[in-house]
Amino acid sequence: MPWSEPGGNKKDPWSGRDQQEGPPDLEEVIKGLQEKIGRLFGGNPPGQGGGKAPMRTVGLIIAIGLIIWMLTGIYLVDEGRRGVVTRFGQYVETTLPGLHWHIPAPIETVEVVNMEQQRFLEIGYRSGGRQQSSGSVPKEALMLTQDENIIDIRLAVQYQIKDAQSYLFNVAEPDATLKQVIESAQRAVIGKNTMDFVLTEGRGYIADEIKTEIQQVLDQYQTGVRISNVSLVDAQPPDEVQNAFEDAIKAREDEQRLKNEAEAYANEVVPKARGAAARILEESEAYKQRAIARAEGEASRFKQLLAEYEKAPDVTRERMYLDAMQDIFEQTGTLLVDIKASNNVLYLPIDKLQKPYLPASIDKKAETPAATSQDSLESGVRSVRSATSRGREGRGQ
Repeated sequence: MPWSEPGGNKKDPWSGRDQQEGPPDLEEVIKGLQEKIGRLFGGNPPGQGGGKAPMRTVGLIIAIGLIIWMLTGIYLVDEGRRGVVTRFGQYVETTLPGLHWHIPAPIETVEVVNMEQQRFLEIGYRSGGRQQSSGSVPKEALMLTQDENIIDIRLAVQYQIKDAQSYLFNVAEPDATLKQVIESAQRAVIGKNTMDFVLTEGRGYIADEIKTEIQQVLDQYQTGVRISNVSLVDAQPPDEVQNAFEDAIKAREDEQRLKNEAEAYANEVVPKARGAAARILEESEAYKQRAIARAEGEASRFKQLLAEYEKAPDVTRERMYLDAMQDIFEQTGTLLVDIKASNNVLYLPIDKLQKPYLPASIDKKAETPAATSQDSLESGVRSVRSATSRGREGRGQ
């Protein structure tokens, strides 16, 4: 009988070995699996307790697996974050902070985005921290100004995500796109200003302009990014001309210092000059008023004298003469003694009579105490009287 006919010895004439057994029947595999599951859950094997118990066991397992799969769709969104739900890669919704559920993977997936995180990007340099800048990147830092000078700019940008959907779906690589936008805006703003302006008083203005330019482009691209702050970390000329620019900056600082000193001196001198001018004006005004008042008083007195003179000319003239002589002799040290019908010349020590009294203790050289002014005056009066009596006696003889 040939080897291939039924009932043969099942020998392979080509290999010389017994033919291996074929794969097991699928029905037998399923039955074996059902028996194992039935024994695991305490059911009866087929043929001993019926075929409905294994089917119920399989349904229970499927239900438990479905419940577990559904529970994997529960997720929590923390405060300050947003959950972006996608179904087969297509956007479905954005969920707020709290406990949520979505159709489990692979149907739907959730990506949680931190909306409050301050992200940091360095342009023109790389550093280990935000406070220390080291390692310049010439490809990013060097650029041309309006006056065709090369300048080294180092920029630090802080940004946040304001729209999670736009951040994840509108741009393929948001961080790379943001970096390119920053470099483009930076070169555009620097190219519109001179080097001296960028290096000196224009730092704040340059940073604000770059921030505005970046935000406009990002809003146009709908990237969902908000620029929080743009800081101009450093702005300096290239190393080849660094010394010359330092000298120019020092000269500019000296100029500003001298201006400040001049303004301080002016602020000190000008008020004093204004005060002196005001004082002189007040004094001149007072002198004017005093002169006018004196002139008016003299005019009034003259009018009064004129009226009296017209009434009694001789008496008024005599009175005016006496008043004038009194004023004159009050200012001199002359003493007149009127002795009628006497030709004797009298000598009076007027200078000594007019001296004030000095105590004896002061005049240490004097042997006797000095006489008082009253004593000197009385002595002078006695001398005058004796001289007068002698003159009368002479005339009587």
